Amino acid sequence: MSQRNETVILVLSLVITMGLVGAGIWWITKSKGINLGSVSSEKLISGTSPTANASDSQLSIGQRLSIGKKLLIPEGSSQKKQEAVQAIASLNYNTAIANLEASLQASPNDPEALIYLNNARIGDKKSYTIAVAVPIGKDMNPALEILRGVAQAQNELNQSGGLSGIPLKVLIANDDNNPEIASQIASDLAKNSEVLGVIGHFGSDTTLAASKVYQQNQLVAISPTSTSVQLSGVGSNIFRTVPSDRFAANALSRYMLTKLQKKKAVVFFNSASSYSKSLKNEFTTAVYADGGQIVSEFDLTNPNFNAAESVKKAIAQGAEVIMLASNSSTIDQALQVVQVNAKRLPLLAGDGAYTAKILQIGGAGATNMVLAIPWHILADPQSNFPQTSKQLWKAEVNWRTALAYDAATALIAGLRVNPTRTGIQQALSASDFSATGASGAIRFLPSGDRNRAVQLVTVKPGNRTSYGYDFVPISGSGL
Repeated sequence: MSQRNETVILVLSLVITMGLVGAGIWWITKSKGINLGSVSSEKLISGTSPTANASDSQLSIGQRLSIGKKLLIPEGSSQKKQEAVQAIASLNYNTAIANLEASLQASPNDPEALIYLNNARIGDKKSYTIAVAVPIGKDMNPALEILRGVAQAQNELNQSGGLSGIPLKVLIANDDNNPEIASQIASDLAKNSEVLGVIGHFGSDTTLAASKVYQQNQLVAISPTSTSVQLSGVGSNIFRTVPSDRFAANALSRYMLTKLQKKKAVVFFNSASSYSKSLKNEFTTAVYADGGQIVSEFDLTNPNFNAAESVKKAIAQGAEVIMLASNSSTIDQALQVVQVNAKRLPLLAGDGAYTAKILQIGGAGATNMVLAIPWHILADPQSNFPQTSKQLWKAEVNWRTALAYDAATALIAGLRVNPTRTGIQQALSASDFSATGASGAIRFLPSGDRNRAVQLVTVKPGNRTSYGYDFVPISGSGL
């Protein structure tokens, strides 16, 4: 009997001990921001930074900003790049330059390395500084795409002698595409008198949150990717190089009614996204104005969302076309719609669906989907940018890189007129302001919007990517 009791006590002690150990591991994991799930093995071009695995509260604003003294994208970084950052922190610029040049030889598509290289070449000499805010910890691919555009503009300017001999420094900020963090970063940038302008942010919600701070502090910010109509006229210091959702919605509506000869659409959207709601509302307005009809709407973030049932219901209600107003956080739900639709209804989408996943996972089911995007590398054969960007990055770039390049080009043009915060705002707001970017002339409406047509593209089988499908421009669709 005594032996049995001892056995029970031993088992209970073991269970309690295991429980305490498990709880300890959980607490350490949570407090340190360690992710016990699978770790991405993808390289820099599409990797995920450890920043993405840390909770927002674990990173101070200072940890989210770097001009070269810390890595914001450590995953996939070469030993030379890591040594370069340490050298910059020690003000050993010559060593940093040599290491960054070596790192770029091995990984030429690394925009963080190129920005830090240009900054290291400047060292402590006089320079002008701008910042770029990107979602490194949340959406790595768009972050890299935006950084490439800014890095290319900085590199071209500094190699050509700068602004009357004064080079350009770029400070990188990681906002995780989080509105609250973006506001805090905006406050920090506004307090830094060396920062003369900002490129960003990525998502419309994030840009809207940060814009309030920039406007209050009279600091110019130019978003290359935020399309929500809510940003129109939000403040005299807020601009964007991407056309608003109104342009995309009108183009998609006209395509549906005139090219597809269809009048009834169903819309899938994200009710928690300013961009998604903006595109949905603008598309709805355009369709009704053009004589069409929206038969139903489905919220991709509804906990009870069922792609198969939604498509079935929409078809029963007479839907002839599916419009995907998804954003980056709902691309997986949008892909479910693509797959269950199985090419029964034509597919339309906004630029939020312009991702590798549509080609890679959507595949045959996404064939002939039509998307409205701001720019495509094959749509403007007269532009030099496709060639210069491919030469620099050893790969083709997309619209986010092109419009980030345009945002940097616009800020540089403003600096050229008057290198002060007020001077830049006045230059960009002038009725005769114009600069030439990757996507042609850059001009701003009084609302801060860019007056530019969108480009329609469609998904076709092809070999320009490794997925067997490509986004191909629809000729004559600049609308």
